[in-house]
Amino acid sequence: MSKVSVYDIKGNVVADTELNDEIWGIEPNVSVMHAMVVNYLANQRQGTQSTLTRTEVSGGGRKPWRQKGTGHARQGSTRAPQWTHGGIALGPKPRSYRYTINKKVRRLAMKSALSSKLAENSVVVLNSIDFESIKTKNVVEMLKALGAEGKALIVMPASDEKVIKSARNIPGVKTTLVNTLNVYDILNCDKFIVVKDAVTKIEEVYC
Repeated sequence: MSKVSVYDIKGNVVADTELNDEIWGIEPNVSVMHAMVVNYLANQRQGTQSTLTRTEVSGGGRKPWRQKGTGHARQGSTRAPQWTHGGIALGPKPRSYRYTINKKVRRLAMKSALSSKLAENSVVVLNSIDFESIKTKNVVEMLKALGAEGKALIVMPASDEKVIKSARNIPGVKTTLVNTLNVYDILNCDKFIVVKDAVTKIEEVYC
C-alpha cells in the first residue's frame, strides 16, 4: 500500500491515507494507455465532414461538345472531377469514427494511468472541497496552495455545482466525476487532484 498525505483546500496536511497498489502501484503499460488515448480522440470526432460528388454539384447536364472531330479530349460533363467546379472524387462523407476497446484493456489502461501519475508525484489527495459560494477565486487560491497552477484535473465523488462553476473559466483546469473519469484526461493533466471519497469510489470500481 502506498502512503500519501491528505491536504485541505488551503494546502495544509491534515492526515495520511493508503492507496491500493493494485490500482496505484502497477507497472504502467504504455501501449495500452496509447490505445485508449487514440480511442478517446477517435470517439470525440463528429465525422460531419462532407464533399460534393459529381452527382451533387450543380450544372453539367449536357455534353460540352460532340464526341469526335473537335480536337478536344472526349467529355461527357463539365462537372467531372478533373474540371474546375467539378465534383470531388472519393472525398469524405459523414461517418462515425467510434469504436470500442474491450473491458480488460480499458481497466488496465486506467490503472496504468493512475499509477503513472502517482509515480510522478502528481497525485494530490484532498480531504474535501467545500466552497461557500461560486467564485473562480476560490479554485485559483486552492490550486496555488496545492502547487497545482498548471494543467489540473479535479476529481469529485459527486457533482458539486459550486466547484464546477468556480473552475470552468480557468484555462487548463477541468473537473470530472469518478464515473466520467478517462485515461486521456488523467495523462493530459500536470496535477491529478482527487477528493478522498473519490479515491474510495475509484478503488471500489477498479479493484
